Amino acid sequence: MTEKEKMLAGELYDGAANEELKEELYQAKDLCYKYNQIKPSKIEERKQCMKKILGKTKENFIIEQPFMCDYGYNIEIGENFYANHNLIILDGNKVVFGDNVFIAPNCSFYTAGHPLDFATRNQGLEYAKPIKVGDNVWIGGNVVILPGVKIGKNCVIGAGSVVNKDIPDNSVAVGNPCKVIKTI
Repeated sequence: MTEKEKMLAGELYDGAANEELKEELYQAKDLCYKYNQIKPSKIEERKQCMKKILGKTKENFIIEQPFMCDYGYNIEIGENFYANHNLIILDGNKVVFGDNVFIAPNCSFYTAGHPLDFATRNQGLEYAKPIKVGDNVWIGGNVVILPGVKIGKNCVIGAGSVVNKDIPDNSVAVGNPCKVIKTI
């Protein structure tokens, strides 16, 4: 099994020592750099550049600058997707957003994690678990979504939350760690 196959399977892998993954990482980061240098008023140029970065897009989306990701090809966004400034997606595994997702500024989605055991961690090994965000979700500012989390449809995640567990459909969830406080 290649390091990339291990990464996508959620197993421990060594991305730093793998030439294929390093090349893909730098290719995506170069495209993100290019995207972040485009004048904000050049909406169509920004959109076309973002389509080169992301694995799958629908037609109606806006991602404000700056934006950063690891690989890009693992990210899928639905229709009517909006992300405000400073979106970071560490996409060692799939990150899938449904339709009508709104993301406030300074949000981060981390598929990447590191072993708790220091000896394994010091070997440079990491893992990546997928993240899924359902339709009609609003994520408040400064939210962090951790590896393996699924956020159901019609949810609101309160500003400043750290989401480390799945959030069921039709929920308002807030806090660190993020907890459901209301069903809608």
